Amino acid sequence: MSRRVGHGVADAGRATARATRATASGAKRASVATARGARSVGRGAQGVGRATRRLTHANGADRTGLGRLIELTAGHSAGDALVTVALASTVFFGVPVGEARGPVALYLVITMLPFALLAPFVGPILDRFRSGRRYVMAGTLFGRGLLCFAMAAAVGPGDLVTLFGGALGVLVLSKAYNVSRAAIMPSVLPADITLVSANARVALFSLVSAGVVVPVGAGLTAWLGSAVTLRVAMAVFLLVGVVSLRLPRHVDSPDLEDVDAEEGRPPRWRTLLNVGPAVAEAVWANVAIRLFSGFLLFFMLFLVQDKGVPWLSEPAPFFDVPKTIALLAAAAGLGGLLGAAVANWTRNHAPQLIVLLTLAVTGATTIATAVFFGLWTAVALSVITAFAQELGKLALDAIVQREIGEEVRSSTFGVVEAVLQLAWVFGGLVGLVLSLAENSLAGLVTLAVVLTVSLGWLVVRRRKRVRSADARVRASTYDQGEPDVPEQTEAGPYEPPPHEPPPPEPTTREPTRHEPSPYERTEPVVREPRSDSLDPTKPLTNPHG
Repeated sequence: MSRRVGHGVADAGRATARATRATASGAKRASVATARGARSVGRGAQGVGRATRRLTHANGADRTGLGRLIELTAGHSAGDALVTVALASTVFFGVPVGEARGPVALYLVITMLPFALLAPFVGPILDRFRSGRRYVMAGTLFGRGLLCFAMAAAVGPGDLVTLFGGALGVLVLSKAYNVSRAAIMPSVLPADITLVSANARVALFSLVSAGVVVPVGAGLTAWLGSAVTLRVAMAVFLLVGVVSLRLPRHVDSPDLEDVDAEEGRPPRWRTLLNVGPAVAEAVWANVAIRLFSGFLLFFMLFLVQDKGVPWLSEPAPFFDVPKTIALLAAAAGLGGLLGAAVANWTRNHAPQLIVLLTLAVTGATTIATAVFFGLWTAVALSVITAFAQELGKLALDAIVQREIGEEVRSSTFGVVEAVLQLAWVFGGLVGLVLSLAENSLAGLVTLAVVLTVSLGWLVVRRRKRVRSADARVRASTYDQGEPDVPEQTEAGPYEPPPHEPPPPEPTTREPTRHEPSPYERTEPVVREPRSDSLDPTKPLTNPHG
């Protein structure tokens, strides 16, 4: 009996040893497979990184610093996307879609209006620090990192004051970064790229970065909470802030004396009354597009929520309320990507023409949607609106960078961004009011009329300006007294009129001894070396795009 027990114990020991060896072998194989997978993922990430670097540094962008600016802005966009996703799930900043329109209007006024009122003061402050724009951009990124840390600590106890103040600070610092980035774009512009294409390349990589980070941030927020997502955003902002310090030194322009200060006047604040006709025209066209964008967002959101659209009135609709909202949001994202891609393609086209064409396309699409309203026309309208908003804004940036001097360029961008933000908020409020009628035709017809009138007004003003410029050119040419050259005819060469005396015949004279004039130099000219030689550290760029 004991012998049998001993054999059983021995068999159990051998079975345990075999199981242990099998477990160790399986663990070894699993670890090897995991290591191989990690190496494959690492090689794939390196391949993606190299491909991205080739795209961002193409056409001389690596030589001027544009490639590094594109990568920096992509990281900035990723951090902003993480903050947006984290705050969207909090108690205070979640947009109450299913509630009454009053809380949504209050949300718009509270979160957007203070930012729009603070934005005009950002530009003049940045204009005072032109010689340290790298440090200003790094400061905006480091400041957002610290604000994310504070908001992460306030999420748990539900400190709404800290959350609201932090979110407002993040918005203002984000706009300050965008203003600084737009102001330094001509300094990093390669000779083979236009301003519209460079702005489009920056916007395209920013949209792609935000599109990749949003689902990752949403999953992280659902798994670990908003506080962890905000801490990840803090790490991203701090890392990108360190990268911003490695921008080339020529993005820091020297501080120039203000012309108004030399004349004894206070420094001039840049407004829409003194930016010039070309910039004003582009700004008002973008104001109309941005107003329609805010209107369409909230009008369609509540129209779908109230089931005031025809495809939701069916007994068993395939596209219910969540699917419709998701489809319209995806269409808007696709339109933004298409706008950036088309702006990168339109290399040699006039940005003024692009702005007017975007407004015309938006108005025509709105009229067509009002006549043939349905699900797919609404999707097409979302695509066209986002496309026109992105393309028109990139063309506007190029016009401001080309037409406005560097001494007030940041101030101009600050005012422009504030005006566009206010137009978006006002359009959203109008959309909330018109959605009460639960009739898509009334709202779309109203906005179609507004867009058409705006386009006609801008076209008439542009035509008057062109005619006035042509008249000035003709007047200046007439004042110079240029002789009228007779036209050549097919009958033969030009013959002088009868009253014109014949040209004198050439006569031969004895060559005389040349006496030097008192104005002629008899000694060799010694040229002094120029003191304004080119800076060898700054690469040659295209200053006008």
